Amino acid sequence: MTFHGRYAVGCAALAVAALVTVSPTHAQAPTQPQEAALNAEAAQNNWLTYHGTYKSYHYSGLDQINTGNVKNLEVAWMHFPERATRGVQSTPLAIDGVLYYSGSYSRVYALDGATGKTIWAYAPELDEDLVSKQTHSPYNRGIAIGHGNLYVGTVDGRLIALSLKDGKPVWDTKLLDSKKVTVGFTGAPLVVKDMVIIGAQGGEWPGRGPIFAVDGKSGQKKWEFFTVAGTEEARATWGGDSWRTGGGGGWMPGTYDPETNTVWWGTANPAPLYDWAGADWKKSGPRPGDNLYTTSVIALDPDTGKLKFYHQELPHDAWDFDSSVGEFVMIERGGKKLVVHANKSGYVFVYDRSNAKVENVWPLVKNINFVKSIDPKTGALIGRRDLSEGKVDPPLCPAIAGGISWNSGAYSPKNGLFYRIGQEWCMELTVEKTTPVLEPMAQLNLGATFKFVPPPDGPARGHLSARDPVTGEKKWEVNYKYPPLASVLATAGNLVFVPDAEGVVHAYNADTGEELWSRNNGIGHNGGIISYMAGGKQYIAVPAGWGSLVGDEFVALYGEPFKSMSKNTGALVVFALRQ
Repeated sequence: MTFHGRYAVGCAALAVAALVTVSPTHAQAPTQPQEAALNAEAAQNNWLTYHGTYKSYHYSGLDQINTGNVKNLEVAWMHFPERATRGVQSTPLAIDGVLYYSGSYSRVYALDGATGKTIWAYAPELDEDLVSKQTHSPYNRGIAIGHGNLYVGTVDGRLIALSLKDGKPVWDTKLLDSKKVTVGFTGAPLVVKDMVIIGAQGGEWPGRGPIFAVDGKSGQKKWEFFTVAGTEEARATWGGDSWRTGGGGGWMPGTYDPETNTVWWGTANPAPLYDWAGADWKKSGPRPGDNLYTTSVIALDPDTGKLKFYHQELPHDAWDFDSSVGEFVMIERGGKKLVVHANKSGYVFVYDRSNAKVENVWPLVKNINFVKSIDPKTGALIGRRDLSEGKVDPPLCPAIAGGISWNSGAYSPKNGLFYRIGQEWCMELTVEKTTPVLEPMAQLNLGATFKFVPPPDGPARGHLSARDPVTGEKKWEVNYKYPPLASVLATAGNLVFVPDAEGVVHAYNADTGEELWSRNNGIGHNGGIISYMAGGKQYIAVPAGWGSLVGDEFVALYGEPFKSMSKNTGALVVFALRQ
């Protein structure tokens, strides 16, 4: 069965409106969490944004759990969300001892961080017909908090604000006509000043990948930026009317640089994913030209939504190695303010934060053949391998799931190391000459069929490496039989936590890579792991539950244990030190 056939089946829509106040206990409204996210390298007790803080370190400054006592870590409590279709893929937030997280169908939970007791739960009323048609559905990957509200996007194109105190809706703003393009929101929003910013999913549809800013208090839309042909310069890079083939969804959250008042955001591939133009891609094929601003990092003025600067990581992306994945790690080195961004291609880009000038590019994975290399000084692709109609030989590396997947790495300001999961796999691919889709409609536009296969140097596998974020120099590496798909967490306790695909959570010494502790949750992970403080005690919270589009490929590639692994259940598992 083809990629299209497997994924277009969609998931049954069963969402029913429900606002459930489970406990009379109310969460305390934190004071301006976005301000804390601005200033703290690691907010000691809290986890304030999807990436932890605006610096995107995925790092906790807590050290109560450390290399000396992590062996005493045990389950403190668990929470089971309703209808965990495709597992639990979100990253929780924690503020003032309360833990918040989202699940499938954009359901949201507020829990006592020390006990797991439910404070409130919210289930939005969704368009059941739309949800059932969505390929990227019904999972949700995260939430945002600010202005006394919690913000969650929905797969039917809405952004909803809930009162942080009791989970009751404050406003509900429709941003996308999901009936036309069957895309909505699966990624987390980002609170920036008085706004909530969120990007639409979709590099496979004839949408224009918009990114929206909404007033955090009123829900009024403030601006919209089209990542496809959003400027005259960009439209000129799409031959004819090919810009209508679209793509470019900013489906994962970016971050905010307060020093330059700039929002950094990654964009997805153009549609169709694969085209048959081969080396003549500038003049022929379904979307001739560079296809700005797809597969790019873009820098926007948050006050106006205007483009400040950008770098297109892969001009005319013909491999689906989009730039929406990857955190934006804000660091300083040699007097320069830099940002480090991982691309799905398996390369990591380092930019000057003031103008997106390329400072370095280095490969995280070994098996790459879509280009010979990328110029580390300019970012130019060297020896690109453009595909023509028919079977691709040898197989393309990395596979469509990327050398780097959508979940995040971690950076420790304590030792200066960047921890990132890499994936070694390739795919057999047959490019199909299809009719370009120019009008919004409910269908994927891939332009190929494919099958995952092992790379030339061994079995398909994954690894965690600890590296210098600027040079890419490797200090240590841990290998996995099955590529982990969850985010990585670094802590001031000198630990690195990795939830893996089989269901095991690992804790490593951050300096050496020595494994110090592990615990089997019994089901694969593809969400975000965090740490926080409640009642004077440090906790580690990890969503467990399997079922992403990438995870679906594990069945054909590996068989068991993924063939038997449930994709319709999950839990939030929270660990603490044994008393």
